[in-house]
Amino acid sequence: MQYETKILTTKYQKPDIYGSLSMPVYYTAAFEFESAKAMGDAFCGRSMAPSYAPALNTGMTAIHYALTAVSAAGLNIVASKHLFGNSVSLIRDTLGYFGVEPRFVDFTKPEEVEAQIDDKTCALFFEIITNPQLFVADIRQLADIAHKAGVPLIADTTIVPFSTFHAADFGVDIEVVSSTKYISGGGTGLGGLLIDYGQFDWSQSPSPALQARTKRVGKKLAFTARVKTELITNLGGLMTPQVAYMETLGLDTLDIRFRRQAETTLWLARQCQQLPEIKRVNYTGLEDNPFYELSHKQFGPLPGAVFTIDLESKEAAWAFIDKLQIIRRATNLFDRKSLAIHPASTIFGLFTAEQCAEMSVLDTTIRLSIGLEAGEDLLEDIKQSIL
Repeated sequence: MQYETKILTTKYQKPDIYGSLSMPVYYTAAFEFESAKAMGDAFCGRSMAPSYAPALNTGMTAIHYALTAVSAAGLNIVASKHLFGNSVSLIRDTLGYFGVEPRFVDFTKPEEVEAQIDDKTCALFFEIITNPQLFVADIRQLADIAHKAGVPLIADTTIVPFSTFHAADFGVDIEVVSSTKYISGGGTGLGGLLIDYGQFDWSQSPSPALQARTKRVGKKLAFTARVKTELITNLGGLMTPQVAYMETLGLDTLDIRFRRQAETTLWLARQCQQLPEIKRVNYTGLEDNPFYELSHKQFGPLPGAVFTIDLESKEAAWAFIDKLQIIRRATNLFDRKSLAIHPASTIFGLFTAEQCAEMSVLDTTIRLSIGLEAGEDLLEDIKQSIL
């Protein structure tokens, strides 16, 4: 079946007693078991009996658990230097304080990535399209480099939904997704997903914890076992039932929403190229974009529903945002409503000017996440805001 049919017809793991077509919400944190053995099997993951959900409460939690699961003091993570601000600080500061060495490098230059890998490297981590720079790396080439060195490739794929981009086909081992974005679709709740494709041999990992789990559960299941039986149970961070319910509703319409939003994004980006007040329009779906061919190869003609524009100064960017009437001043991505943000003063607001320059974050840049409004109305809003 095609994705849009499959997502509406896949059965739930456990049938609802009343035959509900929408996933029901049970307002309880405790479930009764038939026996002591059944209870033990549920707690130890030997059965599909009801237990706390494995989905997570934010996209950052998904990234945190993915990187924590593979790392340990004395190991290093080779990561893109063009990451979302909090991803940078998680690797550089939070994990760094626990003895994990951060190695930031330009992932659009595979030779530089390869040069940073050694026998203490526990993961390569990057975004498939960086936010907000919109840089694109060759994913298959990165996977080949990682796997040659016995290192897992972990990718944040939030910017292009899995209805369009199939990460496993390009060699991604672990996929992290902020379900707050496309899946929710309306900013109704925070969530994150962590997907292990079962392709990587974790007996190659330098992590002592993964080595131990490989001996117990096998070389393909060690990562998932550590996440489910250690990180989730010890650290919490689970998605609430209410958010899970709202996001299943969003999942039903993800594909059709994405296609409409991405089509509008491409049209709007082309229109913005005609406006002289806009100094640069950045969208990898534009034929003159330096990443166009690679982006088209990996993501098709519609690489997400976000693009950026650059005006002549930071002051002009702020004034533009303040004058918007239809496009909302908000921090989310891929909402049903179009959103605008100034990344340099928000997402990267706690970084120095030198650090922002190193990450190619400009104070003239405005990020636009395009929603379901009519493209013509969004264009008129942009025009009146740059006058």
